[in-house]
Amino acid sequence: MIDLSGHASLASALAAAVERWPEQTCLIELDRDRENHRLTYRQFGDRAAAFAGFLQASGFLPGSRAAIILTNQSAWLMAAYAVFMAGGVLVPLDPKLTAEEHRDLIAHSGSGWLIVEHHIWIGLRETVGVAAVVVGAPPKDVLEAPAQRWEDAAGPAAQIRSRQRNDLACIVYSSGTGGRPKGCMLSHANYLEQCAALAEVHRMAEGERYLSILPTNHAIDFMAGFIGPFVCGATVIHLRTLRPEHVRTALTKYGITHVTLVPMILKNLETAIRARLDALPAGKRRITNALVGINTALTRHRLRPALSRRLLAPIHASVGPSLRAVFVGGAFTDPATLQFFRDLGFPVANGYGLTEACTVLTLNDVSNPRTDTVGTPLPGVEVQVVDPDRDGIGQVAVRGKTVMLGYLDDPALTAETIRDGWLLTGDLGHVDAGGHLHLVGRVKNMIVTAGGKNVYPEDIEAAFDGLPVEEFCVFAASYLWRTASLADDTLVAVLRLSNGSGADTIDAFRRRNRQLPDYKRLGGYVRWDEAFPRTPSLKIKRDALAERLRGRLDAGGVADL
Repeated sequence: MIDLSGHASLASALAAAVERWPEQTCLIELDRDRENHRLTYRQFGDRAAAFAGFLQASGFLPGSRAAIILTNQSAWLMAAYAVFMAGGVLVPLDPKLTAEEHRDLIAHSGSGWLIVEHHIWIGLRETVGVAAVVVGAPPKDVLEAPAQRWEDAAGPAAQIRSRQRNDLACIVYSSGTGGRPKGCMLSHANYLEQCAALAEVHRMAEGERYLSILPTNHAIDFMAGFIGPFVCGATVIHLRTLRPEHVRTALTKYGITHVTLVPMILKNLETAIRARLDALPAGKRRITNALVGINTALTRHRLRPALSRRLLAPIHASVGPSLRAVFVGGAFTDPATLQFFRDLGFPVANGYGLTEACTVLTLNDVSNPRTDTVGTPLPGVEVQVVDPDRDGIGQVAVRGKTVMLGYLDDPALTAETIRDGWLLTGDLGHVDAGGHLHLVGRVKNMIVTAGGKNVYPEDIEAAFDGLPVEEFCVFAASYLWRTASLADDTLVAVLRLSNGSGADTIDAFRRRNRQLPDYKRLGGYVRWDEAFPRTPSLKIKRDALAERLRGRLDAGGVADL
């Protein structure tokens, strides 16, 4: 791994990787089962330097800001490295946002340059007055200045413009882009410190392979699927689809050693494995169950990958025989799902982080992951619980060198969020005697029962896992409708039912609900027919969903359970 302590910028660290491993493959762009590109570190560095030279020759100055709106592909990483080489500030934007949202964020970020995919540029070119480099533009499409084709945007190889560790590196917009924009200002030091802390906990080795399937614009994949692997001399495989069959093929075909998933993708993988096990003949299924039991017993205190791969060879061969670490984060992960993979011997470790803290704050030990917590703080990260109640639950606050500089052009919100160096996360939790952080919900989305108990809707959702619904989540009624009485607040489930389901599913919810303690029971439900709004990491945008519900329903529309 590159020694990051001697580097002042991301460009400097990435350049050191290019120099150290010139002939090592750094990036494979995979579109389903077809390779679009396979690049060595030298090839990657040469192409990025040519684009950086084009930017500099076109008037791109140190501190200039460039937005990227691309799906996962080699151009994304090359453009990002080039922006850093030219001394610029990167603004990664979600390609799934609307044209109006893109325009607002480009303007808010102060971006003077845009690297954008052609189909997105079509909706922006009439209203966005910035210089643009368009990726994937067909030859027949005539681009007018100041737009330029990606293929033609090359100049003399650029030298790296020096930056300081505390200089701004990225402006990253946190989840939920509606309303007040929240541009997190992250420095080169934030990223370098985050990378060093992660490597201290779990380091990739030269030549190992990371499967990148999350959007690179998201903080998780930018760090874990770009900066981290590159400074370790690893290979990143960019898979341009989330379809489970292609994910499983890539895991096995490319000998993937590391991957980061969000809970929804991990759950889909669990469903696929269970379906394969259910399809086994009765005799083989009994044998497999017995072997799983043996593996669980022998790995209770620490995973033993070599043993698990022998005992459960067919399962590991079909999922990923080379996996050293599967990280999961970005949203709540069902402990039952984590336990399922632990019982099979897969090294699945969940963690917790925020864009405002440069991605990861706590992480479970890959060799002995717990399923009931989000892990312990990374080196250099401090965690405290603010104003804990009698059960020790309060708002989680964190401090460390990865905490952002602040919100762009919003000193008031920055002051509300960072107090005396402590970042207030808005999440509720407690720390156990072993230093593990437990999360229970969000500060604004909770109820207090007449008996004085705090109840957190996110904590209730696991009780309804496995029911035949497309999507569901739980809110406090007072969170959905501000006029609801706090004195007799209740929990409300929002259900988007699967095709063909109806009364039977509602009955199943009622039965599960009756099994809960009185103070945790849902008070009612509402039907919702639209897909839930989600972040790039597929986490439900609860604020956005709540806003839509408020606009169309009132508290009188809640049906009894």
